Amino acid sequence: MAGATKRKGLGRGLEALIPKKTIEPDQKSSDNIVESININKIYPNKDQPRKDFEEQPLMELTESIQKHGIIQPIIVTKNDNGYMIIAGERRWRAARKAKLTDLPCIVRKYDEKQLVEVALIENIQREDLNIIEEAEAYKYLIEKYKVTQEQLAIALGKSRPHIANTMRLLQLNNQIIGMIKEGRISAGQGRALLAIKDKEKQLQIAIKIEAEQLNVRQVELLVKSLLNPEETKVKKDKEKDIILRDIENNLKQLLGTKVSITKGKKRGKIEIEYYSDEELERILDIFKSDE
Repeated sequence: MAGATKRKGLGRGLEALIPKKTIEPDQKSSDNIVESININKIYPNKDQPRKDFEEQPLMELTESIQKHGIIQPIIVTKNDNGYMIIAGERRWRAARKAKLTDLPCIVRKYDEKQLVEVALIENIQREDLNIIEEAEAYKYLIEKYKVTQEQLAIALGKSRPHIANTMRLLQLNNQIIGMIKEGRISAGQGRALLAIKDKEKQLQIAIKIEAEQLNVRQVELLVKSLLNPEETKVKKDKEKDIILRDIENNLKQLLGTKVSITKGKKRGKIEIEYYSDEELERILDIFKSDE
């Protein structure tokens, strides 16, 4: 359905955190009446949390509106400047591209404080709200209503770790936050960078992530190597030792005698043991047979 908003489940505690919206007396009987309003009298809410609208999905919605019109009305509030959008800015943008002259709207009355809250709650339930916008919305709710992450998680029907991990992204270098919003690096890659406290270093690695298309696991290993260089070196040496032991075993099976490999910083040594002239000839024959 064009423009329809698919909602995620909310916990029952949301109203305990955010007061119910005040409905004007003359609005009770007409709260959901749809009016046709000139599109030029409608404008977006500058305080709504959703800031980015991807071009491709917007064009797809525009094409749908051209074929089927606006199926779901947008919600607006009336003031001296016209009608401000509370919910449905994406539909409004697509309708303008589709050159519609009028839009089906539901007009509701909210005070200034409620405008931000309604837009926030409506948008925070959207599946296509990007992860940074979501994090900023959580931060707003926690600071506005002085609630804990646990209380917010219950109210929104989400897990506390999800709330916490999402909000942690806001601790990153501001340029990295922008990269995540633009989809240049993922939220998972961004979280891996949080272990680095130097924000300039964070940015250097973020640029490397994008340039080399590193996955989350590779980023985690890179960060770990920067934070614990000695531990990483020991681990690499152990991995090399495993490889050398494997080569030793293969040579033992091939030659039928004891073989040992030692390595230094710049060169190594392979020792092959034999116990008689006949055994030496046998080993040499094996090498000759591979020529």
